[in-house]
Amino acid sequence: MTILVLVVEDEPIIRMNTVVMIEDAGYEAVEASNADDAILLLEARPEIRAVFSDIEMPGSMDGLKLIHAIRKRWPPAVLILASGRVTPLVTDMPERTVFLRKPYAERDLLKVLEGID
Repeated sequence: MTILVLVVEDEPIIRMNTVVMIEDAGYEAVEASNADDAILLLEARPEIRAVFSDIEMPGSMDGLKLIHAIRKRWPPAVLILASGRVTPLVTDMPERTVFLRKPYAERDLLKVLEGID
């Protein structure tokens, strides 16, 4: 079974590069440009196993609020946060969240995804 990853990123080029990186490694990816679209995708696609989100995004909530909402509604989801400007405290993130500083290495992202059973 292929693992489905939701990529939430408001910058189109970064989102596209991340999706390509994930798909080239053999995973399936869907994408959203904001938190509201991400929630809609999670509701429509219960097979999503991991969410990769930028922290700083426009819209009703940023990436940190989004992953808190995801952890409450979809507890098993693997959560990955990324930012080049903000470094959240471990205590600010939901349990079992991985933070990657931008620009992150492909191997670091794939290492997290490889840990999904």
